[in-house]
Amino acid sequence: MEKLEPHNCKIGIGECLHIIAGKWKPIILLLLQLEGTQRFSDLKRWIPGITQKMLTAQLKELEQEDLIQRTVYAEVPPRVEYSITEHGRTLEHILRQLNEWGIQHINYVNEKRVDQS
Repeated sequence: MEKLEPHNCKIGIGECLHIIAGKWKPIILLLLQLEGTQRFSDLKRWIPGITQKMLTAQLKELEQEDLIQRTVYAEVPPRVEYSITEHGRTLEHILRQLNEWGIQHINYVNEKRVDQS
């Protein structure tokens, strides 16, 4: 493993956060990792609180980064499905770790509140 230089941290983390940062993108990516191919309405159902406009925008951005694939089927009515790409799969370990850390942090904060009561 190469030595981590401070300027490389700024470049690497900055690029990663630019691509996957936000409230919804990591959730979308992890859902597609765990649940497989999903239709738009399925993703909307899995993510309470996200608006249709925001989900559409986030999916477009993830598709532009080649992290997800959008497949349109020539049917009436049209069917559109979203799936994780091979490049997107490279984030699975990181997303699972972030998810686990988030759960641990919630538990930590809740325990501190109980202790301070």
